[in-house]
Amino acid sequence: MEIAKGDDGVKSSRFSEEQIIGILKQSEAGAKTADLCRQHGISTATFYAWRGKYGGMEVSEAKRLKQLEDENSKLKRLVAEQALDITMLKDLVGKKW
Repeated sequence: MEIAKGDDGVKSSRFSEEQIIGILKQSEAGAKTADLCRQHGISTATFYAWRGKYGGMEVSEAKRLKQLEDENSKLKRLVAEQALDITMLKDLVGKKW
């Protein structure tokens, strides 16, 4: 089985935020966790991880969370690149003197 990867190389879910929240809402409505997991082909660990991340959210909030996570990832990458550039420049300056 192949794992889907997004544009940034990070593992992406085969379920959208809307689908995940829909599954969680079914659970809140009284459906048994084991039945939901079997029906959707997910593990109970995945279900509880989703519940920890998306529990009590609406779809618009989940989409905003995803946008913020993507932005945070890009900013972290920029900071890492900047730190590498600074280190290289310090090494270069240190060798010339």
